Amino acid sequence: MLLFDLDGTLIDSNQAWVEVDNTFLFRRGLTPTEEYNRVVGQSIFPVAAQFTRDYYHLSETPQEIMDEWMSLIGEAYGKHIPLKPGAKEFLAHCAGQGRKMALVTACVPELCHTVLQRHGLAQFFPVIIFAQELGVEKRNPRFFQAVLDHLEADPQDCTLFEDSPAACRTAKEAGIQVVGVYDLFYASHQEEMEGVCDRYIRSFTQLL
Repeated sequence: MLLFDLDGTLIDSNQAWVEVDNTFLFRRGLTPTEEYNRVVGQSIFPVAAQFTRDYYHLSETPQEIMDEWMSLIGEAYGKHIPLKPGAKEFLAHCAGQGRKMALVTACVPELCHTVLQRHGLAQFFPVIIFAQELGVEKRNPRFFQAVLDHLEADPQDCTLFEDSPAACRTAKEAGIQVVGVYDLFYASHQEEMEGVCDRYIRSFTQLL
């Protein structure tokens, strides 16, 4: 079973989220800190909204924060965010070999379905597991155990393609093989990724 992350792995969306965070905070005369970027960049939507509210002592509710984020990011997923090089070709290659594939993502379900349809990727993923629906972040070891339980799969039979160092580490701890995928957002973690992952690639074109 091949497991794929979405943001930063199959689609080049991390920078769009950085711009959303910057715009959201700029409107309030605030600036993101390294800690803020690290936490929010690896959190599911409701957790990120609550953290943002608490971290900056905002008056908005978490739902109001999420609504504003969605208004800022929606058009990007619907029109602009590109695929990572070779991603669709690699998925088609795996499908042609009869490999079973699942998407395991922290993306908001609405945005996920939008971008999959736009790029013609929905056909490859009969199973999509949303961290937001599980209520567990991908850096939490319980996430990958929940994924394995849902798929009724043994960890040694699964390979994850993922850009986040924290998610790669927890997947490895769960016994899953991990292919780290380069993304600019985590460029400073390349050495860590190379140490954690079974393989580290700069692009899916390397696997074609």
